[in-house]
Amino acid sequence: MGELHRRAFLGSAAGAALAAAARSAAAQPKPIPIIDCHIHLFDQTRPQGAPYSGGRGNTEPALPARYRRLGAPLGIVGAIEIEASPWIEDNLWVLEVEEKDPIMVGAVGNLQPEKPEFKEYLDRYHKNRLFLGIRYGNLWGYNLATQAANPAFLEGLKLMQQAGLAMDTANPRPDLIEAVIRVNDKVPGLRIIVDHLPSMMGRLEANARPAVERNLRELATRPTVYIKISEVMRVMDGKASTDPGLYKPLLDQMFDTFGEDKLIFGSDWPNGSAVDNLPAIVQIVRDYFMAKGREPAEKYFWKNSLAAYKWSRRDPSQPQLAGRG
Repeated sequence: MGELHRRAFLGSAAGAALAAAARSAAAQPKPIPIIDCHIHLFDQTRPQGAPYSGGRGNTEPALPARYRRLGAPLGIVGAIEIEASPWIEDNLWVLEVEEKDPIMVGAVGNLQPEKPEFKEYLDRYHKNRLFLGIRYGNLWGYNLATQAANPAFLEGLKLMQQAGLAMDTANPRPDLIEAVIRVNDKVPGLRIIVDHLPSMMGRLEANARPAVERNLRELATRPTVYIKISEVMRVMDGKASTDPGLYKPLLDQMFDTFGEDKLIFGSDWPNGSAVDNLPAIVQIVRDYFMAKGREPAEKYFWKNSLAAYKWSRRDPSQPQLAGRG
């Protein structure tokens, strides 16, 4: 082979290899971006300290930069903070912290709809685009089951609905699940997100299961109610298990009950064992939902969260629906 022919052959072969590589890369599905809808932020090193700091001797502040270091390699491009402090002033602290880091797309704060000052606080905070709603349930002495019959509480929720905000529940029990139905009956337009449901179902006593499952089926028919698949991971012999067989029955129940349009992702970082196991948490649900297909997985990892929380994109890495700016 002459030198010119040899060079032409090598050039052609190299071009063919590059083209094949490009076709192969194009054929690979793009990773699905993840919006984590349940993390906590705190800084126990502040002069006033913090009422909650993650448990398990966690001495490092939980701030967006720390979460970004852990989450970005896993495909997490955005997160929503769920308030872990009963101090009213920490609503503002979180919003100021989030403003500095675009990985944070929102905060779910702590306000009490039944209180006379609720409207004033709501008017103040909801002007901030990062304030997405409040958390109310079995936490800080709050009791959704009791408040569901309180006219002042329901009037406060109607103000939230008018402001376009959502309500997260906290730490579900059977009476809370029933209370969500009653709240939805009274304020049907309010978006409600039920957190940590797999954890509750995993420890539910057999005699309580039929009534709870009946109520969950009822919630599945409510257009404005969403379910957060959080607190899924189990620790076996001191180590987080990622065995798909361990999680499939419970996740199947959630998926079969609520379908692909109601489930959203939350890691619960850095609460308890979640502080050290974010990769395992993501792997567990990624294995399950990717097996359902790309569209259900996209809905779970970000699209449903957009419907539930109405968060705003702050970074080019964060996904958006076609046609939205």
